[in-house]
Amino acid sequence: MNIYDILRQEPEIWDLFTRKEEYDDPIRDKYGRFPYWASRHRDIFKPKVSEYLIKQGLRFEYPDDAPFAVCFTHDIDVVYKSVPSKGFTAIKALKQRNLSQSIHSLSQMRSRKNPFCNFKEIMDLEERYGAKSTFFFMAEEPGEQDYAYNIEDLESEIGEIIDQGWEVGLHGGHSTYLDPSMMQKKKERLERVTGKPVIGYRNHFLRFRVPDTWKYLSQAGFKYDSTFGYADCAGFRNGMCHPFRPFDLHTGREIDIVEIPLNVMDGTLDQGYMRLDPGKAIEVIQRLIDEIERCHGIITILWHNTYFFDDKAKFYKKILKYCMERRAWMTNGKEICEWFDNGLRIRG
Repeated sequence: MNIYDILRQEPEIWDLFTRKEEYDDPIRDKYGRFPYWASRHRDIFKPKVSEYLIKQGLRFEYPDDAPFAVCFTHDIDVVYKSVPSKGFTAIKALKQRNLSQSIHSLSQMRSRKNPFCNFKEIMDLEERYGAKSTFFFMAEEPGEQDYAYNIEDLESEIGEIIDQGWEVGLHGGHSTYLDPSMMQKKKERLERVTGKPVIGYRNHFLRFRVPDTWKYLSQAGFKYDSTFGYADCAGFRNGMCHPFRPFDLHTGREIDIVEIPLNVMDGTLDQGYMRLDPGKAIEVIQRLIDEIERCHGIITILWHNTYFFDDKAKFYKKILKYCMERRAWMTNGKEICEWFDNGLRIRG
């Protein structure tokens, strides 16, 4: 009996796992996303599908007998920051009475360094806690909606990321999630820079359409996706805290791609979504981690390179420290996908 057969035994669990309510559903936000507020599944902090699988006798095992795993990821939307942009950030920080951020922004106005080209600093920080991560880079061209940097200009930095054992994946542009030919085109452009196959994907603004995006990614040759999560709330979109192969209700078949579901995005915790203060935000993340540890699952965290300053950087360190102290396997999407594809050990 496979996992699909197990899940079909409980119609409510099966519908949650497959995200039946998202098929042909007209409710979308301004980015074309199905939002958490429109879902009938309200217990977002409980991985109900994974809990059900565990009750059926399944138990997932990780390297070094780690009790759970963490997939750390970074979406690289911005690399360069103009002088006017730095000035605007400083003024905004002053209005918010954030003196440290204002001083930092003013100092950056006189610096030639690109403050968001901070990949080495991020890797050095993660290495101190025994972690690795995935950097999702955009491969947009001038004139395209989401163009913010030339990927060829970052060949040296990307080479260093790969040489250090971290991963580089594709961050698809605004409309890429519904365009398999565009996915393939951007994948090939990024691969010319990396010199290696690019197997992981996440779409900009977490734009995603069930089940179409999964099918298109498979067609384009990706091995895994990590877009599948809500922008407006942290948690478990389909009740899974483990990687899985999606099931297409239209065709009645498995889709040949691994989904590493996204659970926490930095901007979800504040910026117009959950609007949590730092204390409440860390409580939410620790609660999710505790749930995942109980289920021997995997939590995926998205922390933008633009969030590695001041209090936001300290917040990320708290996450790393909390996971390290709980002996988590802290790694990137590539290693998790390989673990899954190479016959992950399931005790049952």
